[in-house]
Amino acid sequence: MVSGSDVQQKKEEQLVAFQLDKEIYGVDIAMVHEIIRMQEITRIPRAPSFIEGVINLRGKVIPVLDLRKRFNLPNGQYTDKTRIVVVEIPPHTVGLIVDAVSEVLRLPVEAIEPPSPVIANVDVEYLRGVGKLADRLIILLDLEKVLTKTEKAELAAASV
Repeated sequence: MVSGSDVQQKKEEQLVAFQLDKEIYGVDIAMVHEIIRMQEITRIPRAPSFIEGVINLRGKVIPVLDLRKRFNLPNGQYTDKTRIVVVEIPPHTVGLIVDAVSEVLRLPVEAIEPPSPVIANVDVEYLRGVGKLADRLIILLDLEKVLTKTEKAELAAASV
């Protein structure tokens, strides 16, 4: 038997929305640990190109990925709006560099469409779908597919 609150939870998703280049992306808020200001990143020799390095977050070493590089977007300049979104990409906690964090929003499940192969700038394998909200589209990322198994192994090696 499904309770009323279970039905309500399934009718919408809560997302953290952020900007990369000119697009708005969203990730499930349950996978986001925190959002921090850009800080100095310690580079790691021979790390994959999309790994910027590591940061010390309250005593824990966290690898940091540049999503612009990961998605083959043009390089951007870090600004006072640049943020590191600390997320869970099982089994790792990682930081994702984004241009700006827009908002936390609720998106009705019926407003989410499966990814279309014609979406520009991002390989479809990373996408969960596209959310339609008022006058804008939000590209929903599947964080578990942002990295391949090989890249997850490289990430683990870079974290040591």
